[in-house]
Amino acid sequence: MELINPPTQRDTPRPSGERRGLVIVHTGPGKGKSTAAFGLALRAHGRGKAVKIYQFMKVPTARFGEHRVFSQLGIPIEGLGDGFSWKSRDLAHSAQLALDGWTKAEATIEAGAHFMVVLDEIMYPLRYGWVPLVRVLDCLRRRPAGVTVVLTGRHAPEELIELADTVTEMTLIKHHFQAGVPAQRGIED
Repeated sequence: MELINPPTQRDTPRPSGERRGLVIVHTGPGKGKSTAAFGLALRAHGRGKAVKIYQFMKVPTARFGEHRVFSQLGIPIEGLGDGFSWKSRDLAHSAQLALDGWTKAEATIEAGAHFMVVLDEIMYPLRYGWVPLVRVLDCLRRRPAGVTVVLTGRHAPEELIELADTVTEMTLIKHHFQAGVPAQRGIED
């Protein structure tokens, strides 16, 4: 590792615009997309802001670690799906759940009552064609000025990346699955 001297002056320009709601995308093949979105939700909640989290691939009865802590903190989190496609018994039903879920999320965004709306794992239903990309883009464009929307999932569509204010791509460098280590409660859930 090469050591460097700490900066003594700011190396980025000071922003001059007004604060407003943002569109934030966490994408890429690496770990941490949902975790980063949940971190933003915690920050917003910690500042007294209203937050709503929708999970497009989790079932409504899911009780993963994030559900437990968000419930304790009073942050609403709602599963909209029936699990990942390879676990689905009926893909047409999965598609309908995703579309119905999008209708809920769209209404929440447009109502403007939440400072932040997280659309966790929405890239799956977008890429499967279960939720029309044009509806999502239109909603994001017409959302109330103070609403931030955070979208997660692999393979974000280019149109969404273009529209977003901030896009972070998580890059896989190394993963414990590659060494045969299975998913861990408290890490993957």
